Amino acid sequence: MQKKIVVLPGDGIGPEVIAEAIKVLDEVASLYGHQFEYEYDTVGGKALDEFGVPLREETLERCKQADAVLLGAVGGPKWDTLPGHLRPEMALLGLRKGLGLFANLRPVEVFGPVVETSTIKKEVVEGVDLLVVRELTGGLYFGKKERSTSAEGLDQAIDELIYNEHEVERIAKVAFEAARVRRKKVTSIDKANVLESGRLWREVVTKVHQQYQDVELEHMLVDNAAMQLIRNPKQFDVLVTENMFGDILSDEASMLAGSIGLMPSASLSDEAGKGMYEPVHGSAPDIAGQGKANPLATILSAAMLLRYSFGLQEEATLIEDAVKSVLDAGVRTGDLATSGESITGTEQMGEYIVQELRKSKVTQ
Repeated sequence: MQKKIVVLPGDGIGPEVIAEAIKVLDEVASLYGHQFEYEYDTVGGKALDEFGVPLREETLERCKQADAVLLGAVGGPKWDTLPGHLRPEMALLGLRKGLGLFANLRPVEVFGPVVETSTIKKEVVEGVDLLVVRELTGGLYFGKKERSTSAEGLDQAIDELIYNEHEVERIAKVAFEAARVRRKKVTSIDKANVLESGRLWREVVTKVHQQYQDVELEHMLVDNAAMQLIRNPKQFDVLVTENMFGDILSDEASMLAGSIGLMPSASLSDEAGKGMYEPVHGSAPDIAGQGKANPLATILSAAMLLRYSFGLQEEATLIEDAVKSVLDAGVRTGDLATSGESITGTEQMGEYIVQELRKSKVTQ
């Protein structure tokens, strides 16, 4: 297989964790006889510094022509005082909109060896395996934004929240299809008791469910969902929700596993195979360049890239199993280490995964 991947290392720890994911992809290519061509480009804060914008048109076009996009992380306090349209995070919104990446998949699996790192009781989180399906190109993040002065002379801000039937329908179908190959349950999360957009969301998801009678559907208000994720997360299989709720709840859910450094994500479009893959965590500028970052979320995102964009199920599973094996062996980055455990650096963790890939492939 020959495929082109646009690589966007981004800011902070982004380049460090991306380097380890590329190391893993190269090993997979070598083991299976694939050829992955990497085209590097600049987005986020680094792009602002070099080009004056967080996302250049030529970068977006390059991503459109690629078979997949692998992203590190963007942002940092250096750019926090810039106007909204020049913030590094606008690169993410531009990529999502420009590539039509409407469906964000964030799996949350609590790995047994590191269950003790979670701040939640072991009996609550042990065995958790859920998937958050987040609508990614609608809602407040993409609505009209306005600053003005009220009649009383007060500064005020307006963010517009719009969803249409098509947007809700297509993300609901993604959730139901995912549930069909999991445990056949979808929890749709909204705020239908207050928001008109929530009422539309619930109506459309209920309508789509008629096509998926083999899958159980329940509706849950977002405030209750936030509580239930901590109280009894094992009740969930697939959660589907709108953009802002999904942003918040998926980060909350990531902490069930003990560290956001373990959480990958895939952002997919209507076009078969097209996707962008990135860790859920941010750029962590406070540890950038120190070799402390956990690369596993990015490595697992690379596994999702192989699975969803390239259809390489065996290769993706090999990476995921290698991560579990390395954790089983007691290898820990700082975010996963408990008292008395030795700490492994970013590059060393990547090398452990590569070694495990070689060993696992030989024994297949």
